[in-house]
Amino acid sequence: MEAVAEPGNLAGVRHIILVLSGKGGVGKSTISTELALALRHAGKKVGILDVDLCGPSVPRMLQAQGCAVHQCDNGWVPVFVDQEQSIALMSVGFLLETPDEAVVWRGPKKNGTSDEHISAVEALRPYQPLGAVLVTTPQAVSVGDVRRELTFCRKTGLPVIGIVENMSGFVCPHCAECTNLFSVGGGEELARHAGVPFLGSVPLDPQLVRSLEEGRDFIQEFPKSAAFPALASIAQKILDGAQVQAQTGTD
Repeated sequence: MEAVAEPGNLAGVRHIILVLSGKGGVGKSTISTELALALRHAGKKVGILDVDLCGPSVPRMLQAQGCAVHQCDNGWVPVFVDQEQSIALMSVGFLLETPDEAVVWRGPKKNGTSDEHISAVEALRPYQPLGAVLVTTPQAVSVGDVRRELTFCRKTGLPVIGIVENMSGFVCPHCAECTNLFSVGGGEELARHAGVPFLGSVPLDPQLVRSLEEGRDFIQEFPKSAAFPALASIAQKILDGAQVQAQTGTD
């Protein structure tokens, strides 16, 4: 997105992407983190706003747990997670005294809704977000929830960049064979039915899981893993879409 003329903290942000699902546990934080790393390695600067109020896990995934955030006249100052200052992160996890502290907020503190992404979409509307990446797993129950999220996007006028199917098979750590633990192709079928792009399938890869738990740069350290080409391809498709939008002058 081209920066709008209005002043504000987002004035210098060119593209805004929301990672949504409508269902918990599908890997929104994982996909957000790995996309940020992939975009960084593509030479982009990335900011992550972790709006998971009850289970903020992105700080751990980026080895930023325990970092202190500070307030300035314009609000909270994000934490840079790398020396090059190419990835900035803001999460409610930085505001908790201990990692085990629970966030007990009622509606008014959540802007009057239990669905944080509704508030996020409304807050970002003046900045014309590039769109949403919807994350699902192959199972029918997950696909059904994401189908409702597609309806949400259409009702709110939020463009859909595409659908990612996460945990699409399990990669054996010994032989690297990918076995379908769940049903197959639900995300791709949903994308075809809804008429939106299918961005790709990301397998459940033990190397990726270990990387996230240890806060390591998966994109840099595991280029030969099964999940790497999937994540790199998804990031490139998002970059290509942003470039096309810029060339057509619709952002």
